[in-house]
Amino acid sequence: MTCTYPDGEPALAWLGSVLLCPEVLGMWATQVLWGSLVLLRIAWCLLPQTGYLHPDEFFQSPEVMAEDVLGLEVYRPWEFLPSSPCRTVLFPLLTTGSVFWLMELLDRLGLWPGAISSYTLLVGPRLVFTALSFALDWGIHRAAPLWGADPWHALLLLAGSYVTLVFYTRTLANATEGLLFMWLLVLVSPGTHGKLSPGRGGHSWLLGAVVAAGFFNRPTFLGFALLPLLFWSSGCTTVVPLSMKALVQRMLELLPGATLVAALFVATDTWYYSLRLGLGPRLVLTPAHFLSYNLDPQNLARHGTHPRLTHLAVNGFLLFGVLHVAAVMGAWKVLKESLAAVAQRQAPRTLRDRRAVLLLFYFFPLALLSLFSHQEPRFLVPLLGPLTLFSSQKGRVVAPWRIASFTLFNVLGALFFGCLHQGGLVPCLSRLEQSIRAPAPQGQPSHYTLLFTHTYMPPRYLLRLGGQEPPVEVIDLGGAESRALCQTLDQLASHPVCKAAGGDRLCRIFVVTPGTAKEAAAACPFSLRNETRLFPHLTLEDPPGLSALLSSRWRDSLGLYILEVGERRGQ
Repeated sequence: MTCTYPDGEPALAWLGSVLLCPEVLGMWATQVLWGSLVLLRIAWCLLPQTGYLHPDEFFQSPEVMAEDVLGLEVYRPWEFLPSSPCRTVLFPLLTTGSVFWLMELLDRLGLWPGAISSYTLLVGPRLVFTALSFALDWGIHRAAPLWGADPWHALLLLAGSYVTLVFYTRTLANATEGLLFMWLLVLVSPGTHGKLSPGRGGHSWLLGAVVAAGFFNRPTFLGFALLPLLFWSSGCTTVVPLSMKALVQRMLELLPGATLVAALFVATDTWYYSLRLGLGPRLVLTPAHFLSYNLDPQNLARHGTHPRLTHLAVNGFLLFGVLHVAAVMGAWKVLKESLAAVAQRQAPRTLRDRRAVLLLFYFFPLALLSLFSHQEPRFLVPLLGPLTLFSSQKGRVVAPWRIASFTLFNVLGALFFGCLHQGGLVPCLSRLEQSIRAPAPQGQPSHYTLLFTHTYMPPRYLLRLGGQEPPVEVIDLGGAESRALCQTLDQLASHPVCKAAGGDRLCRIFVVTPGTAKEAAAACPFSLRNETRLFPHLTLEDPPGLSALLSSRWRDSLGLYILEVGERRGQ
């Protein structure tokens, strides 16, 4: 690999230069740097990360498994209800469910007293996904030489990406989708001479199993897998099928492995939804329900609509930064070369070029996902694999601006999504859990009401509510207007438990709100006491103004507040 840097480049770009060109310090130092990034991945998982990416990281796995395995009180999302079984339960059972079961077993046997805590409930499932993320590193290292990429260069790009540090260490179905997509790329990788690699792409049973598992995890996986499968069916030389007969024959080779894995998923989901949750004796096909729901534009509109170019113009850059820019520029170059060849009535040779194939693996799924009106950055997380292979090709000349921007971008991305974004909510739940379990004031039992406003959905399982004393009610107002908060507080104050002064229970009401919405709580006719601020916390739905960030009280705007509601004013 040849990497060139003009004389006099600032030392600020040192780390980025090593990430983008491992020859700067040699192979040994490159491996040490990768090992350091690996330790960072593990340590930050254990710390833990406080950032809250999306409700799905909690409500599509740990929230559901906490009820099923530990018997905790949770908010079960609609995708896991018997009336609308849209999500397979097999992956949550194998990952989060197994961890919760092990924690409960250790606690019962007395081998780890207190194994079930707010911290372990959060970190345990994440640690499993962090361990699984190293299968991504293995896949990149295995596939890189077969795609003309430098293995250690690719590993450094992967480990240095904040997408790996943050998204692949969370309990997201998109992370599982990314792992399966990477393994798929390994299985379809060409040999050293561009031909089908014997003993690799020929494992059609394993390839079919990966496709089936990815489809049941998220049916969108077929969009990621389509071109790699066409590439494999053509002998790993082009994405254009050589003949329909050869294509059909190759696809049929996938059936045994795909059928076995699909049967396992169907059997597990049928047992879970039909027998365990009482749906009744019927076959449950979760991908069918998933597709039926998501192919309805009205359903997608409930989750938010975005312009069709959001993935290309915004989300790709938001996740991958300069790597996405390089891919766009590379795709534009390939497109011009292909059009020039067509104009000269020649077959485009770019379809057989490995770099061009990797670009197709990147942009084709992105284009398919762009057909849907609901577009979130996490949907593109699986594309990190082919993008890393494309960006680590041997013989590339690395521009200085790319070095500095890669380093700075991923540091900022890791801090933003790993710490700042909704960063106070998880520590808040831990703090509330401690308050609920603390000895009652003056020995009097309490009734707790936790009211969340202008935050993401609070995962109830982190409160460890198991139906025992004291009773706790959780109310999520979402982004409701300020008057809705006051009306809710007024209704709660009229609750029989709260009205009975000196009764058998002490009524305690807590409001959880970001600093930018704190004034709405102060405007209600109730006194507020025992104020607790958790820093940092940023709510993009209610971002602080520039003037607030530049003032001496900027930390107040970037905080999440726990406010205990007192008596009505004037009483």
